Amino acid sequence: MARHLVKVVSHRYQYCMIDPVGTPDRIAELLVHVGRAAQCEDGRSELTAAQWTCLRFFSRANGSTRTPSGFASFQATTRGTASQIIKTLEGRGLIRRHRSDRDRRSVRFDLTDDGLAMLSRDPMADLIGVIGHLGASNRARFLDTLSHVASAIAALREVPAFGSCRDCCHFTASGGSGHCACMAAELAAGEIDKLCASYRGPAGAPAGPAADPAPASLGEHDGTD
Repeated sequence: MARHLVKVVSHRYQYCMIDPVGTPDRIAELLVHVGRAAQCEDGRSELTAAQWTCLRFFSRANGSTRTPSGFASFQATTRGTASQIIKTLEGRGLIRRHRSDRDRRSVRFDLTDDGLAMLSRDPMADLIGVIGHLGASNRARFLDTLSHVASAIAALREVPAFGSCRDCCHFTASGGSGHCACMAAELAAGEIDKLCASYRGPAGAPAGPAADPAPASLGEHDGTD
């Protein structure tokens, strides 16, 4: 035990000597801190942090990913916990379920008008505004770095790495629209920046386990039980 502790302390010391400003632990702690601060979960918040995340997810995910299992995977939580969050939002009239045209046992969720109105008061807006002032080139580098980190963590934990079609290796641009080789489907312009559970980063980027692109594969039979 003592030998292991010495090794950990030694590694941290070496990190500080090599890179005294950008040590991995400081960066990780700051990322977590920023995430918590952006949630603004206090007595003034209209939703809990998890409920805000769920509302954002269903507004940003594509049709095959806007499911209880899709949200549970994105939130890194259990199906039961995800279902309770979804039921709360559905009970408040912020999201609405729809049956799949291909499999009537499967469901997806969309935001209602009240849900969209709630999202316009998202506490994440402060963080979005700050990032918006970084400048286009800085934002591009920041996004590339965070996407790589997210994909690497997903690969280590063997879970899906979420990302948008535009940044996926399955995507091919075609004018203002595109084609998804994974889903073997054409994508409208409005779908290109949606989150997808079948996302795979560019060649060489780490990725989680392969995901079956069929919506029914997520096990969404009769919703949130």
